Amino acid sequence: MSAFGGVDVSAIVLAAGRGARMRSSVRKPLHRIGGAPMLAHVVDALSACRPDRIVVVLGPDDEIVAKEMQSRTGHLPLDFAEQPVPRGTGDAAACGLAALPDPAGDPEAGELIIVPGDAPLLRPATLRSLVESHLDSGAACTLLTARVGDPSGYGRVVRSGDGAVRRIVEQADASAVEAAIDEIGTSVYVVRRSFLGPALRRIRPDNAAGEFYLTDVVKVLAQMGHRVEASTLGDPTEAQGVNNQEQLARARAEVGRRVIDGWLRAGVAIMDPANTYLDVTVRLAAGVVLLPGTVLEGHTVVGKGAVIGPHTRLVDCAVGAEAVVEMSHGTDAEISPRQHVGPFAILGPTAVPPEPQPDEGG
Repeated sequence: MSAFGGVDVSAIVLAAGRGARMRSSVRKPLHRIGGAPMLAHVVDALSACRPDRIVVVLGPDDEIVAKEMQSRTGHLPLDFAEQPVPRGTGDAAACGLAALPDPAGDPEAGELIIVPGDAPLLRPATLRSLVESHLDSGAACTLLTARVGDPSGYGRVVRSGDGAVRRIVEQADASAVEAAIDEIGTSVYVVRRSFLGPALRRIRPDNAAGEFYLTDVVKVLAQMGHRVEASTLGDPTEAQGVNNQEQLARARAEVGRRVIDGWLRAGVAIMDPANTYLDVTVRLAAGVVLLPGTVLEGHTVVGKGAVIGPHTRLVDCAVGAEAVVEMSHGTDAEISPRQHVGPFAILGPTAVPPEPQPDEGG
């Protein structure tokens, strides 16, 4: 059951892009941010809406992406669809729609959330608020927009004189006046399910890229007389997509900042946030102290009152309450409560700290 009472809400995640601009052998959706694949951040953000189904649209030969996501999101109602030929986001959305099972009762009832798979900075609260706004307004479609200083690379939101959303124009097809618009589409939509299929069938690839643009659905719905609303982000950072290594680095920095801030609010003492790294999967008890140069990765768990650092890296480790681990490296290690480890210890599943050596000549 979705988070919106009796309303059927499903989601489509568009992740079939090849990611050529990443210049990497790693599939674009699997690039790590905070220790988790980029695509996992998007799916986790959707979980706040408790969708009845989530369909992730992938390209051909993306089985590795599907397997990775299945291993991480077994608690979510996740399915996959293939876009055999890269014919644009509109075609990808059609592939996702075809893969969604019919809701119980009326097969055309319900709402669809459509999100790009390369938007890892979307917050769960933002998506939930977007759906609530859409349901309250009764609109056929509600899009998430942002106002940014540099709109380069994004579709511009074109409004009529009374402020109504009329269409989205991609940068390559924009006039000089349209290109100067600072309100951008984030490629995030909530649309009434019964309207999406007919709208997709009306779009045409008559644009600079020769592709079926999902953004054209906005124009089609408006021309059909349906109401299209927009919800503007308070924090435009959430709109940042990831298409290259520079953008990936910025996303990693932002996620890292959010993780640190979250643990500070939870009562963890982080002495030097700028020189501390925590994966999103790390778990810390209140009263933990992290000294400069601490790196905690994977499913590391640290008990109450433990002190980690300085200059310590732990991967998939369990640290007991009030333990101290300084200037050491551990992988799959278990450290007992109140145990003092380091400096210069190398820990593994069966490793123990080295015994102190007597001074020469002693």
